[in-house]
Amino acid sequence: MFGLDFAVDGVLDQFCDWIYGKLITFFGEFFSMINMMGAELFELDWIKAILLFFYYFAWALYIVGIVVAVFDTAIDAQRGKGSFQDLALNIIKGFFAVSLFTVVPIDLYVFCINLSNELIGAIAGMSDSPGKLGTIATMVLGSFETPGANVVVSIVFVILIGYAVIKVFFANLKRGGILLVMMATGSLYLFSVPRGYSDGFVSWCKQVAALCLTAFLQTIVLVAGLVTYNASMLLGIGLMLSSTEVPRIAQNFGLDTSMRFNAMSTVYSVNSVVNMARNVGRIAGR
Repeated sequence: MFGLDFAVDGVLDQFCDWIYGKLITFFGEFFSMINMMGAELFELDWIKAILLFFYYFAWALYIVGIVVAVFDTAIDAQRGKGSFQDLALNIIKGFFAVSLFTVVPIDLYVFCINLSNELIGAIAGMSDSPGKLGTIATMVLGSFETPGANVVVSIVFVILIGYAVIKVFFANLKRGGILLVMMATGSLYLFSVPRGYSDGFVSWCKQVAALCLTAFLQTIVLVAGLVTYNASMLLGIGLMLSSTEVPRIAQNFGLDTSMRFNAMSTVYSVNSVVNMARNVGRIAGR
């Protein structure tokens, strides 16, 4: 009987190894598919039409910004403050910004998604080796068989895993749409760049970088947590929960993924245009 029990335990461990490895592979491929859906969003014709509209809109704002910047510099030159060299430099910066603000974010996002999918496949492939995952089945099944606190702890662990998986799933699902909204709002900054006010556009670039960083890290950390769960349940849970905190951590380092509307910047731009129109009217009256 001892030999039979030993053989059954070995078969059960191998079966659990196979099931758990396939489960990790499924999660990796599933989240990779969700990420690619966000990237494939920009291949749709109506999405391309929306981006084309904001592309032309950004060019219109850029041209208006150049006109306003020229008048600004001309008026400042009369006071001995204007610099045509700075004006030319700002116009060149604006040209590159308006030409690339609908191209670079998509290419960077697709690159991060493809790189993330490769790493996810490599991490998930590490779980296919036999003899490494049988312990997890023993721990989980043993905890459910033991009455009392272990059952409660196991239920809490399952809830935490579900929370992390669901939160990362919905975050990946909406990320492509968020990038589309970011590019639409990014066109509004092209009026200020030729005039030398590039802080808003730099903040927008940081938001795009944070979104791509989140797309790259979040699923990788989640799958790494599933693999780590075998060696240490608490460390695995911690990794999976930390995957939901990637946007907040990026924000602490100056990479904010949230979209904020700067009312003061808009009011300042409107006042600048009004004052510029008044000054032009006075010069024309003379």
